[in-house]
Amino acid sequence: MLFSDKKTKNEKIITKNYPNSFRETELLEYLKVIGIEKLVISGMMTHMCINATIRAAKDFGFECIVISDACATKDLEINTEIVKTKEVQKAFLGALNYYYSTVLTTEQFLNE
Repeated sequence: MLFSDKKTKNEKIITKNYPNSFRETELLEYLKVIGIEKLVISGMMTHMCINATIRAAKDFGFECIVISDACATKDLEINTEIVKTKEVQKAFLGALNYYYSTVLTTEQFLNE
């Protein structure tokens, strides 16, 4: 994970080992120190890291925006049934958009 601090133009690299980017990292402390209240999130995997991090971020009081077309996932399997990538993506983004975040496309975000 790479975070840019606009005030000092320094970059902070935070290494994570779990889907939730806050778990056993200095991310929460760092964001509080530099006064961040809103997170714009994209990346891999929507069903794991994006989901876990956004839910934790909301619990910590952050406003979250997910850039839907800058996130990706994969086919999943449950009880020998394959859930296709497109359906996984829609289900997880739909759930996050309900309470935990605002889900926007890149174009929507840039036009805000």
